[in-house]
This record gives sequence, C-alpha cells and structure tokens, in this order.
Amino acid sequence: MKIALLSEKYTPDIGGLAISAERLARLLVSAGHHVRVFAPTLNLPPSERRTLPSNGVSVTRFGARKRVDDTLVDWFELITEEHKREPFDVLQAYFLAQAGFVAAYAGRYLNVPSVVSARGNDLERAIFDPSRLAQILYALQHANAITTNANELAKKAKALVPGLAVTVIPNGVDSAHFRPLPRNNALAESLGLIKGRARVVGFAGELREKKGLRPLLSAYAQVNRNDPATFLLVGDVRAGEDKQIFEEFKLSNPDTQIIVTGFVPQSDLPVYYSLMDVFVHASLRDGLPNALLEAMACEKAVIGTPVGGIPDAVTDRENGRLVRTNDASELAKSIAELLSDETLRKKLGSAACQTIRNQFTLQAELEGNLALYRPGLKM
Repeated sequence: MKIALLSEKYTPDIGGLAISAERLARLLVSAGHHVRVFAPTLNLPPSERRTLPSNGVSVTRFGARKRVDDTLVDWFELITEEHKREPFDVLQAYFLAQAGFVAAYAGRYLNVPSVVSARGNDLERAIFDPSRLAQILYALQHANAITTNANELAKKAKALVPGLAVTVIPNGVDSAHFRPLPRNNALAESLGLIKGRARVVGFAGELREKKGLRPLLSAYAQVNRNDPATFLLVGDVRAGEDKQIFEEFKLSNPDTQIIVTGFVPQSDLPVYYSLMDVFVHASLRDGLPNALLEAMACEKAVIGTPVGGIPDAVTDRENGRLVRTNDASELAKSIAELLSDETLRKKLGSAACQTIRNQFTLQAELEGNLALYRPGLKM
C-alpha cells in the first residue's frame, strides 16, 4: 500500500508531533508499506522542495510561506501533483487544523481515502480560533476515518461532530530502547549534578506554559527549600515569554540547581531518564505525551495531571501520581513524598514500566492503524 503521510512537524523538528509522525511512518514501512511524508518547514525558501530518504521513509519538505493559507495551497498542490506521478492508496494526516484539512480535501478531490488524527492542541486550543475551527470541522466531517491517541480527545471530537466515529490508538513506546538503566554517573558528573543534591526532579521536552511551566517551577522551589534537589530539564524552554518567566524564576530563586541540557536526540534519552528520581509532567492541556510514556518505560516514578491522555496511562497511586491541574502546592507535596520514599518510587516505577509493556506497545500502535486499512476505507 502506498501511503502519503501529512504532518505539520517531522523530525528533526522538535516536539511530540514530529516524534509521533516519524514513529508511525517507520512502523508502516516495517509492515511492508511504501510511505511518503509531506511536511512544511521554515528551513527552506517558499516554493522550494527537497526529498530525502530517512530510515526507509521518503520525506519531502517544502518551504512554508508567511501566510498559512498560501502554505496550505502549496501542500494541496504538492499532494495532487505527486498523486498523478505515483498514485496513493490512502492519505493520512497528523493534526487536524492544517494537515488534516489538506488530507481530507485532497482525498475528496482525488477520490482517495483519507485518515486524519487529532493529537492534542488541535482539539484543546485551535478549535477556539474561528479560522482553524472551520478546517478542523471539515477534516472531521469529510475524512474517511478519524483517529486520536487519547480517550479525552475522542470525546471532544464527538462533541464537535455528534455521532462521529473515532478510533483511539495510543502512542506506542519502543520498550527495547526505553528501558530501566542504572544511573549513569559519568553523565551526571558531566552535567554538574551536585552530590549534596542527591535527588533529581526531571522533565523532558520543550517546557512552556501549556506543559505546566509555572506550577512545575513553583512546586520545585517549594520542595527545594525543605530538601535541596536538582531540577533536570532534558530539552529546553520555549523562546519568548516562557523563557523570560524561566529566567526570572532562576534570578528570584538563587538557591536552586537547575540544569538545562538543550536538545537531546531520542537515541540518548534513556540515560538521561536514568538520572531522575521523579519525572513530572504537569500539563495544563495535552494529548498523550511521549515523554511521560518513555519515563514510565524507563521505570521512573511519574507525576502527571488529569488532562488529555495522561489518565489513560497513569492511575493514581497504582503506577504513578495524578495531581490537580495548576496546583503547585499539591504537586510539591507529591514530589516531596516520592523523593523521600524510595520504596514507593520503586513500586510505582515498576508498575509504570509494566503498564507500558502491556498497553502502549509499538505493535499495538501499528495494528491499530493497519486495522483501518484492512477492510478498505470507503469513499
């Protein structure tokens, strides 16, 4: 089967959408399908295109324009042109507002089945932008199949379009790669972890307002005042206002130890997770965070909030902790409890790892997508 995968982000772009899109592409290739990825990029001039192989996937990047509608026109025309050269059997899109709209529209135009997938911000935030809401509604109403990675997002999609059929396909984790590892002391030393601050509170990804920047920093400061600990940010803080908040926090809290690694490739993440005692994902809104699942697979005690797909993975006090959204005091109490109780950390971490191995596998993600193709998508 020849599949065109449309995504607004794709590696080496930063973020969960890029990671998830690449994972799906590689899974489909591993199952014997021919996959072509089409994704805009700011790294090319407008109208310029570049196609390169990447892990068995043909990836076409094209220059994004200043106006989003112009970018969408280019995207639509690129898909229709490539379909004439080498017809696609299905168009699959990650994220509703742009990729999903183009896939659903091009699918109708070319008489090719389309599958669109809601990933998080499209149903959490973009629906409140009137211009993007129209695109989201079109994608939901005209695609041949709708998927998402979280039950909460499926519920929101059905609220927009009553009677809509939505298939939930959770993100999968490569448990052979993301697995428990002993603490990497050489890495700890190279990062400058202070021995007197033996406990490490961790986060991975791009820290920003949506990911709970303020409550996470506030909770860490509260914990650190009573029992000095290190905050390890594997990734970076989003530029702009979020970065300003972060820098002001550090100036106001000189007794903290905060380590920001900058971008770390997926291949290196497990050794960084090995340094963490507690992994915190205090999102205000979310889909199903890859980083949370990866930390669970690495047998870390995790703390999350009951938003998006996080409750699909974390059951409070069984395989992690769930705390109220935007509640720094409750978050601080949970962090302190886990840092002080090694037995509890190990218990929750072990259960978290087993949850990933049982429910969030790459094979399950692949089978969930292949099941949409097998009966044949109807136009």
